[in-house]
Amino acid sequence: MDNLKEISLHDIKNIKIGHAQNEEHATGCTVILCEEKAMCGVDVRGGGPASRETELLNPLMSNDGINGLLLSGGSAYGLDAAGGVMKYLEEKGRGVKVGKEIVPIVVGSCIFDLGCVDGKVRPDKEMGYAACLDSERNEERNGNVGAGMGATVGKIHGDGHAMKSGLGCYCVQMGSLQVGAIVVVNAVGDVYEMDSNKQLAGLLNHKKDSMISSEVEAVKLLQLASKFSFNTTIGAIITNAKLDKAEMNKVAAMASNGVARTIRPVNTSMDGDSIYALATGKVKSSADVVGTIAAHVLGKAINRAVLETEEKYGYKSAQSFLA
Repeated sequence: MDNLKEISLHDIKNIKIGHAQNEEHATGCTVILCEEKAMCGVDVRGGGPASRETELLNPLMSNDGINGLLLSGGSAYGLDAAGGVMKYLEEKGRGVKVGKEIVPIVVGSCIFDLGCVDGKVRPDKEMGYAACLDSERNEERNGNVGAGMGATVGKIHGDGHAMKSGLGCYCVQMGSLQVGAIVVVNAVGDVYEMDSNKQLAGLLNHKKDSMISSEVEAVKLLQLASKFSFNTTIGAIITNAKLDKAEMNKVAAMASNGVARTIRPVNTSMDGDSIYALATGKVKSSADVVGTIAAHVLGKAINRAVLETEEKYGYKSAQSFLA
């Protein structure tokens, strides 16, 4: 895609992104705040998602936009962080007006990071609010930050052979159209470079001095579900395109192809893989064009999530094997 110019995800107007984390306990959350309502769709491929308000994104529902999106660690416990996001948005006067009250529309999903260090510490209302305050800085960060703090990949043989992953962002512009992605990679499988099919991170061999294929190892296992539990890739496409809710659900579905291009295996029955798609409604385009670009930027963001993550908590990272 030579006609795409890389830009910062923060160049998309009316969107602010913030992070908060507990570095000691390897968990955190990331918020995407909409200064004006954003049309939103979602595509859930995994069989075990931990999510909030996703049913509102069904085209048959009357909801016409969201005010915020939460990506969090902490498994289902991490959904508590949405309370802090709602508090912040209420203070800003953003949400559905119901009489004298304001009800912010906040959707979200979580990864399972309870086994990384200490599962007794999880994102909560205070951390969600802190991430919103951090969004006022609106600085792009990748790797061990926010919801990516406790993310790992390559867990076919358990955490002992896994590698550190994190959060990644990637955004492009074509003419006036902008399409970007933010993703937290906590996959059971390996991550491959989208353009070369090179393994970047994933399952370590028994000596932990090189990587091996999770796909090859997976077919040797007789009880996949017991090995594949609690693994999730969650993220969002953000665009300035003007599309309706049904079209944004299509964009989210097409974007999920970027996950399949870079993670193997993926979308297992015990995963919670969920990709959102937000549109600020400024530039006319088509769902097919945006969806095609979305798959590309999501794949690139997944690559960045492992390439820009440093070793931490005893886990090696992709940087450990870079020449």
